[in-house]
Amino acid sequence: MTLQEAMSARHKVSKYKDKPLSADAVRQLNDRIEAQNQKYDLNMKLVTESKDAMPGIIAALMSKGVKNYIILAGPDTPDVDEKLGYSSADLMLYAQTLGLNTWWIGGMYSRKNVKKNANAGENTRIIGIAVVGYGENQGVPHKSKAASDVSSYEGNAPEWFQAGVSAALLAPTAMNKQAFTIRGKGDKVSMTCDSGSYSGADLGIGKYHFELGAGKDNFEWM
Repeated sequence: MTLQEAMSARHKVSKYKDKPLSADAVRQLNDRIEAQNQKYDLNMKLVTESKDAMPGIIAALMSKGVKNYIILAGPDTPDVDEKLGYSSADLMLYAQTLGLNTWWIGGMYSRKNVKKNANAGENTRIIGIAVVGYGENQGVPHKSKAASDVSSYEGNAPEWFQAGVSAALLAPTAMNKQAFTIRGKGDKVSMTCDSGSYSGADLGIGKYHFELGAGKDNFEWM
């Protein structure tokens, strides 16, 4: 499975089998995480076989078997949310290519326990976690807006732009609001996002998906 194929296959999964990640999956995820950390100056970390990320009531009512997750952390800089969103999108799609399922969580997790597992310093920002594991199911597609609701192009939109918008609409966003706007002119594209405290993360996730769908060689970000 390619990353492009993974975009369509990946859906939110909140219930997982009681099955440890394979040694190969752990190794490959750690290698991918380390590459992202090095490239974007982040401090993301994979935690395995730990059930302490989910508060009891959430674990009882909304999830099952959550015990592997990636801590989305980095130095507390103005652009860290976008970088963590971008990198987490890559990691979730990569996990899908390994036969795993994922769940991006920004609010319903134990901040105390996750921070402890992150070994985070005072200048570290944690924006959420990305749960990984073998899902009890493959999830279902989220409700999506139409391309015309979130995008515009000056003139006739080329195929790469349309493909990028379609890919962005497959991305997970806070509360599934898809509160982003994509505009294009020639080979220039801009993307903005208005989703409150998660706008930076949503922007990074959306940009990653757009690039994967459109092809990075076809355009430049404005």
